[in-house]
Amino acid sequence: MTKLKRLHYKGMSVNMFGLPSLNNFQKKKNTLKRQYLDSFISDSHKDAPKNLLLIYDIPEERKKERDWFRRQLKNFDFTMIQKSVWVGPSPLPPDFMDYLKKISLQKEFKTFKLAKSYTS
Repeated sequence: MTKLKRLHYKGMSVNMFGLPSLNNFQKKKNTLKRQYLDSFISDSHKDAPKNLLLIYDIPEERKKERDWFRRQLKNFDFTMIQKSVWVGPSPLPPDFMDYLKKISLQKEFKTFKLAKSYTS
């Protein structure tokens, strides 16, 4: 009995017509669903004094978390001064801070209480 030679094109098995072999496409089992990050709402009023300076440096490898973090700061009525420097009302919600610890972002930012409220 002779063994059939498999044809390959660009690293994929193909049949004699150059079409991908259907037996190579197996449905993946136990694939993880895309996990979305939680969303938080601030209890502070819109006219609350902006007396918390927040500086962060989240690496490029964690772009998804960095974009999520920026959206949360906007939800908390923070204002961007520079790309990674924001000012807003204090304090940050405790459940938000707990979640940052859970996703390992607590060491990526620093907060400073301002002596005077920020006015733009």
